Amino acid sequence: MIEFVYFLIIVFIFSLISQRIESIPISPQMIFIGAGMLLGSGFLGVVNLNSDPGIVLFIAEITLVLVLFSDASKININDLRKNNLTLRLLSIGLSLTIISGIVVATLLLTDLSIWEAAIIGAVLAPTDAALGQVVVENRKLPLLVRETLEVESGLNDGLAVPFLLLFVAWSIAEETFSPVGFFIETTIAQIGFGALIGIIIGLVGGWFVYKAQEHKWMTETFQRISLIALAIISWLIADQIGGSGFIAAFVAGLATGYMLKDKVSSFIRFTEAEGQLLNLFVFFLLGFIIFPLLPNLTWQIVLYAILSLTIIRMLPVGISLIGSTLKKETILFMGWFGPRGLASIVLVLIALEEQPLFPGEETLLLAVFTTVLLSVFLHGMTASPLANIYAKILAKMDNTCMEKE
Repeated sequence: MIEFVYFLIIVFIFSLISQRIESIPISPQMIFIGAGMLLGSGFLGVVNLNSDPGIVLFIAEITLVLVLFSDASKININDLRKNNLTLRLLSIGLSLTIISGIVVATLLLTDLSIWEAAIIGAVLAPTDAALGQVVVENRKLPLLVRETLEVESGLNDGLAVPFLLLFVAWSIAEETFSPVGFFIETTIAQIGFGALIGIIIGLVGGWFVYKAQEHKWMTETFQRISLIALAIISWLIADQIGGSGFIAAFVAGLATGYMLKDKVSSFIRFTEAEGQLLNLFVFFLLGFIIFPLLPNLTWQIVLYAILSLTIIRMLPVGISLIGSTLKKETILFMGWFGPRGLASIVLVLIALEEQPLFPGEETLLLAVFTTVLLSVFLHGMTASPLANIYAKILAKMDNTCMEKE
């Protein structure tokens, strides 16, 4: 329990200087990872966060459920159909990112099985909207670029979950020498039941919230609480009947957003406070877990992390945008700003919970956590400067075109 007190003390101190921190290229995630690493080093004499791993994992899962639900609920499906760039990134881009992640992991991390490499490819495919917020909110950048990156990061975590479930099922079958078909069928049922529960709860719950708000029966506080409840209800019910709770939360968010339409932005505010607190706890957890593992880092793991943030992300983005009217500077910019964060951390922990027999568990954890660690610091420090440089390049190009005309 003292570890949570330590975390909350850091939250309080950070809150006091949060306005000052915004003026420098240091993100909250950097600070909380550092605080977690300090705790994990044993410097404070308190290193017992794993005394109740069930509670820790539960908090991490709740965080991902809320993020999946809230990100999905903000998506306007009609706008998504019109945004060809987002559809390209979520179909061709995401698929190629997972495949390239698997191939590179297989070649570099030779102590992993093919299915462990596949799990790494799946959990490192989603991008983190929170880590790219500086870019998304920069009004100097084209609206299309900002919206595309925001929608991509809002949906690709939910879309990566089915791939992860299939890879975990295959790895369990391989490690237990069991028929693969049984586990694949079970996983497909998980995905199907999860999606079904998500649709039902999202549509029905969203309709009730819409009508209650329309008749002015709800206070603003309970508008937000109602959606938190819907997210967690979908997760728990799907889990109880053998479905994927994360698929359910994601689909429920899409369905709820569809029902609430333009009113959804006024409802989804829990990510600003409660969600932010849970998000920072997960990054704090990352720092705590990774510090004792750092002596076991190999050059192959570090190289994989670097490639994951560059070639593995940027090449699929470039391929998916072939034929678009985007300038090469824009494609490079969009390729670089694919930060890895919350979803990757939680998904790999869930994978290890589902399959505790991974022979390459330490390598798998280090590969994912090292990638996220580098991403938090590299994307955090470069977000604002590179966004400003990119904006200046675009402005210069526009001025040149005007002069030629």
